Amino acid sequence: MSLSQTLHAAAASVWQKTLAHPFVVGLGDGSLPLEKFQFYMCQDYVFLIEYSRVLALATAKAPDLDSMGRFAQLLDATLNQEMALHRAFAAECGISTETLAATQAAPTTQAYTNHLVRVAALGDLAAIVSAVLPCQWGYSEIGQALARQGKPSVPAFYGKWIDMYADPEFAQLSIWLRDVLDRLAPTADEKRLTQIFQTSARYEYLFWEMAYQTQDWSV
Repeated sequence: MSLSQTLHAAAASVWQKTLAHPFVVGLGDGSLPLEKFQFYMCQDYVFLIEYSRVLALATAKAPDLDSMGRFAQLLDATLNQEMALHRAFAAECGISTETLAATQAAPTTQAYTNHLVRVAALGDLAAIVSAVLPCQWGYSEIGQALARQGKPSVPAFYGKWIDMYADPEFAQLSIWLRDVLDRLAPTADEKRLTQIFQTSARYEYLFWEMAYQTQDWSV
């Protein structure tokens, strides 16, 4: 079993809970209330900003030029393409650019991104990849699972969200990250990486839970 498969197996219980979370289920069948999705979109925007910092650190710590280039490309795509798409997609959901920019991180978002940035700042590349992999791999699996069961026609942007994460090109990113991690396995601290991976997987679940509860943290 490869290192990435070992980490995935270690987080299997929370992974299955995430796939069955009512937010994910409601997104797939179209029953998710719009305000919950809007809350998620705003918090995800905040998440992407901090995620970009993690990618910058991964670029700096990559051991070779090819890996540095790939992480740099991913950083550029996140900052200059994905965030622009996020703003455009949010507008379709009734969220203005001003609202996104003014969003404050909810406690779960703050805790999750603090975890990622801390791992990236203090750890090596294997640690960074282990920290971000549950997000990339999890979104790919969620998108593919929802696409297989059939997308909702209303609201239309739920179907577009599913299309985005079910796309084979997006899946290739998680496959590449798994390959990077597996290549680093001979010198990796498997116990430490398992802890990091499991923590991120738990935060992924809690992120959906936070969005589903849609609590106003502005007061």
